[in-house]
Amino acid sequence: MRALLLWLLIVLVVGGCATARVSTPPSTPAPPPRAAVPAPSPPRLPGPAPEDFEQTGLASWYGRQHHGKRTASGEAYDMNALTAAHRTLPLGTQVRVTNLDNGRSVDVRINDRGPFTVRRVIDLSYAAAQRLGAVGTGLFRVGLKTIADTTGQGSAQSVPAATSKE
Repeated sequence: MRALLLWLLIVLVVGGCATARVSTPPSTPAPPPRAAVPAPSPPRLPGPAPEDFEQTGLASWYGRQHHGKRTASGEAYDMNALTAAHRTLPLGTQVRVTNLDNGRSVDVRINDRGPFTVRRVIDLSYAAAQRLGAVGTGLFRVGLKTIADTTGQGSAQSVPAATSKE
């Protein structure tokens, strides 16, 4: 009985490994090889040219929990630098951020991607939020306007890195 079960098991295993062969009719010519398709270039970000960009919406800030971690630009995040994260603006773009609740403004450099929450338009460094008087606030209303593009992709005029209206 054992020998019969062993024989049946071997037949099932060997039979399970077999594949059915399907032959192509000889009258059907093989299709020609496909030409290599070049990889598409990275998509251009939608919207106006960086020097014409304006946007309003909610901002937030990030601080100590991200300090020292790598940003999308490859540099380490410094919570004391005037930097920000934006979803679409080119890295290196200078943006004037104005707190719409108190009129204060600060110039930041985009060095990261985000925010990853739909309702927000920008994530600011701790230092930038502090200059805007928004550190105690979770979310605050801001206006954004590009002022310079240091990526070499635009011709926006350069301005000082930080300004503040008291």
